[in-house]
Amino acid sequence: MKIGIRARLSTMMFLEYLIWGSWYVTVGTWLSQTQHFSGQQVGLAAGATAIGAIISPFFVGLVADKLFATQKVLAVLHGVGAILLFATSRQTVFLPFYALVLLYCFCFMPTLALTNSLAFRQMQDPKTEFGPIRVLGTGGWIVAGLLIGYLKLEATAFPMRLAAAASLVMAFYCLTLPDTPPLAADTRISTASIFPKEALQLLRERSMAVFAIASFLICIPLQFYYAFTNLFLNQTGVQNAAGKMTGGQMSELFGMLLIPWFFRRLGVKYMLVAGMLAWAIRYLLFAYGDPGARMWMLWGGILLHGICYDFFFVTGQIYIDRKAPPALRAAAQGLITFITYGVGMFVGSWLSGAVVEHYAITTPTGPGYDWHSIWIFGACASALVLVFFLLTFKEKETATSLRTSEAATMITEAPL
Repeated sequence: MKIGIRARLSTMMFLEYLIWGSWYVTVGTWLSQTQHFSGQQVGLAAGATAIGAIISPFFVGLVADKLFATQKVLAVLHGVGAILLFATSRQTVFLPFYALVLLYCFCFMPTLALTNSLAFRQMQDPKTEFGPIRVLGTGGWIVAGLLIGYLKLEATAFPMRLAAAASLVMAFYCLTLPDTPPLAADTRISTASIFPKEALQLLRERSMAVFAIASFLICIPLQFYYAFTNLFLNQTGVQNAAGKMTGGQMSELFGMLLIPWFFRRLGVKYMLVAGMLAWAIRYLLFAYGDPGARMWMLWGGILLHGICYDFFFVTGQIYIDRKAPPALRAAAQGLITFITYGVGMFVGSWLSGAVVEHYAITTPTGPGYDWHSIWIFGACASALVLVFFLLTFKEKETATSLRTSEAATMITEAPL
């Protein structure tokens, strides 16, 4: 790949995740502390991305793959998204805020798959070329967190307006990207092409069915972290919470480097177990940590993100790649993404909001939450999923049957 193309694709990834990282991490803090929305409402707002993920496969499969060039679709989605984000940042009533953020997520979530597909189309060897380009996306997320945390603007509308500005820049930038016309323009449009029945039939196998169920269930307590960690850290007095949370993305990059080594020693089952166990431990650390002498526990919970995410979700993507026939791998990955990032996180956003609202309390400084009980609930939920998976998942293949090169391929293709 030419250096110029590599630089352009890297910039695309940087902007894509700068947009997401700018508003998503801190939106709960702004909604709760400044807008005074309830915990249930904060959870619903965080879950808007899950609804976007549910419709994303249909949009990508029926529009981008068959009707329009990818770079043009990206430009339109980000341009409309910039307008929606700015309008959302001006709302003070929940219903119009939620309607606008939901519409925005309908625009943004498909762009995650579209930026990947555009990048792959420009590569001769995605196994070696995609990783160094995609890592700039994580860099964009980290830069957004460090900037917002340094400026101490987490409880304001600034992060959402920063995302709107970046989205507008991205819209114009997409028009400069290489032309990427639809590959299936001459084929018949059908919803069956998104999740072929052959991909659905993979779930008939016991290990695949158990993995799918466990993936769905673990996404429910997972949403406690994404929706409420920044609010929790701010309410407990942690300084520069958004900046500190970028430690999770840094550990994620380090965790990806460790996956091939652990695969050879643990195999699929116990890699997945380690990921679920890390979620339970993370929530226990949050439950008992504080900004004083036990700040190390809060840091531990943040830095466990590498194991929490990589050992379960990236390992799960590798597992799906092993189990699905080559012709069905893309469809199988899309199906699991639909189950996890879509349905699982949507249920998790609703439940996490309900639990947080249930533990609402009045503190000397005003409304707050019983964070100890909230994180204990998340830890118990994660532990229950772990026990279910340990007792029911059986994988016939050995750990050594997965070649390191296969693991490395999937690692480089993992989302944030």
